[in-house]
Amino acid sequence: MGSLHQESGLVTKVCEIYAKISKLETLKPSPDVNSLFTELVVACIPPSSINVATLPQNIQETRSKLIKLCGEAEGYLEAHFSTLLATFPNPLHHLYVFPYYSNYLKLSQLEFDILNQHYSVEQDVAPKRVAFVGSGPLPLTSIVLALYHLKNTEFHNYDIDDSANSTASRLVSPDPDLSKRMFFHTTDIMEVTDDLKEYDVVFLAALVGMDIKDKVKVIEHLAKYMAPGAMLMLRSAHGARAFLYPVVEPEDLHGFEVLSIFHPQDEVINSVVIARKYSSRLEVEHHDHHQKLGMGSILPSSCKYCDFQAFNNISTQQDEYY
Repeated sequence: MGSLHQESGLVTKVCEIYAKISKLETLKPSPDVNSLFTELVVACIPPSSINVATLPQNIQETRSKLIKLCGEAEGYLEAHFSTLLATFPNPLHHLYVFPYYSNYLKLSQLEFDILNQHYSVEQDVAPKRVAFVGSGPLPLTSIVLALYHLKNTEFHNYDIDDSANSTASRLVSPDPDLSKRMFFHTTDIMEVTDDLKEYDVVFLAALVGMDIKDKVKVIEHLAKYMAPGAMLMLRSAHGARAFLYPVVEPEDLHGFEVLSIFHPQDEVINSVVIARKYSSRLEVEHHDHHQKLGMGSILPSSCKYCDFQAFNNISTQQDEYY
C-alpha cells in the first residue's frame, strides 16, 4: 500500500507540474521556467518502482506531452549557454559556466567506461570514428569524450537544425585539436545511408525521437546501415525518470545484440544502453529464434559501476539540465 500511495502521489505531483509548465508563454530560460523544471526533476530523480507503461491512457498522454516540453526547454537552455560560451576567446576553457556541466562529466565517464568494457574486448583499440546523432547546439557529450577519453578519435555530430550546428561549431573552432577532429553535419539521419558504415560507434541522443515510435524508426535505420559489429549507445529512462525521457526497451533494438543496460541511481538521469549490430543475418535469425523459445541472453554483470540489469526476465536518466 505504501508503494502504491507513493506512486499515486508522484503521478499527481507530475501532473500538477505539467499543468503549470503547459501554461507558460515560453520555455526559454527564466526564473519561472527554471523553477518548474527543477521541481519536476527533483520529483522524478528518487528511485521508484513505478512502471509508466501500466499507467492509465490519460496519464500516458500527459507524459508524452511532458516529454516533448522537456525536450523543447532543454533545446532552449542549451542554445542559451552555447551562445554565451561562444563569446569567450576559447569557449572550451569555460564549459563550467553551464550549470550542469558536472553531470555531463559523470555521464560521459559512465558511457566511456561501459563502451570501453565492451568495445576494447572485441577490438583492442579505441574507436577511430564516432557519430553522435542529435548533437544539438551544445554537444557536451562529444566534447567531453573528445577532450578526456577518446583523444585520437574523430567525432561526427549530426543534427537536423543548421542553427544548432552553427552555434556548436563556434565552440570548437578556436581549439587547435578539436577543430581538426570534430565535424558537424546538418542533415536528417534518416537520409544518411552508406556514411553510417564508416563509424565504429554511434551515439543516439535521448532527444532524437521523443515519441518511441519515431525513435524505433531511427534505430531500424541505423540497424540497416551501420557496419556489422559496430556499437550503438543510446539513452533511456527508468522508473519515475521516464516522465522526462522515452523508455527504450531491448525489443526496440531489432538488429542489435543488447550487451548491457545501466540504470543510475544518482543525479545522472539517463539510463545507458549499449548494443552491437549483429555481424550477419544468421546472427539475427538465431537471436529471433531464441526469443521465440523464451531463451534470454546472459548479460555481463561486472562493471566498476555494477548494477547492470539483465533484461529478459525483469519487468522492471538525461543529464540534469534544469
